Amino acid sequence: MATYNKRGYKTPKAKEEIDDSTKVVIDEKDSQTAGVFNTLDQTASKTEEWVAKNQKIIFGFVSVVALVTVGYVMYSKFIVEPNENDAADQMFVAQQNFQKATDGTKSDSLYNLALKGSEGKYGFVDIASKYEGTSAANLANFYAGIAYLNTGKYTEAISYLEKFKSEDMILGTLATGAIGDAYAQKNQPKQALEFYIKASESNKNEFTTPRFLLKAGQTALALGNKADAFKYFTEIKEKYEATPEASSIDAMIGLAQ
Repeated sequence: MATYNKRGYKTPKAKEEIDDSTKVVIDEKDSQTAGVFNTLDQTASKTEEWVAKNQKIIFGFVSVVALVTVGYVMYSKFIVEPNENDAADQMFVAQQNFQKATDGTKSDSLYNLALKGSEGKYGFVDIASKYEGTSAANLANFYAGIAYLNTGKYTEAISYLEKFKSEDMILGTLATGAIGDAYAQKNQPKQALEFYIKASESNKNEFTTPRFLLKAGQTALALGNKADAFKYFTEIKEKYEATPEASSIDAMIGLAQ
């Protein structure tokens, strides 16, 4: 069969496809985001206006902070450091006298020299007051407290030892226990017991802990508190059996029972 096209007849064009990529779709989330940005823009503008109005105050505050920072650096560099060095130099002779005193040779007179000074150098008392705020002055408080304790001046010992602050847990614990010793010598056992307990609970170790547990137990026993004394003695037996304090602890436990 023959085929033919009618004159003027045009084949229909394929239906044009609509490119969805050209559509602009406004999502509700986009609308919210735009709102947030508008809000931020408004806030930024208000902040800029506030800064413009208050720039003198702001600059003044910044200047004060800068001056304080510079002042602190200058103070540390030119006052604190020289004071630390000077105090350490002053304390050398006092420390030597203190060490000789602990060895037992003319101890009272040497402790007094350590406290009051000798050979043109300050003793612990002057170092603690004249270089207050330095590490050397803080350490001088410890030395002075122990020196006064060993020369029978217990009130002064407590005063200086209470001023001593240390991140070294051994020294800090020894200072606390020494306050207990001073109260014990002043015949104030309740106060002594308080400091012995505090020292025994600080920085548990085999050097200071059994030492002050024993003193706490003995003081509690003297106060008639056998239950607490038994507890302190038993802790030594169970946890610190290799220490010198544990050598006669069974006898102490017997007294507390």
